[in-house]
Amino acid sequence: MKGLIRAFFKFGTLSTYPIEEGNMFVVYALYSAKYNKIYIGFTSNLEERIKSHNELGKEGWTIKFRPWEIIYTECHELKAAAMKREKELKTATGRNFIRSLINVKE
Repeated sequence: MKGLIRAFFKFGTLSTYPIEEGNMFVVYALYSAKYNKIYIGFTSNLEERIKSHNELGKEGWTIKFRPWEIIYTECHELKAAAMKREKELKTATGRNFIRSLINVKE
């Protein structure tokens, strides 16, 4: 996949994610264990985006299902590649892949 730098998935805190940001775009999947919900997105600043999902955000879908934990990330050099991958993960096949990561944990 052109533009993919690193795929990394693991349950845990943000500090466990060795992601080289800067001019990178991160596709990520979040999981709310309390509500059994997943969220898939992309950003150029993962730390701030997670903070927004869990603390700062005042509106939007994710505020209803807090707290969120990161369960999957991929880094891309190109914004277009990150957007394409986000779209792929939002399909039924992509969501099944994300759900399989959750099932491994349980």
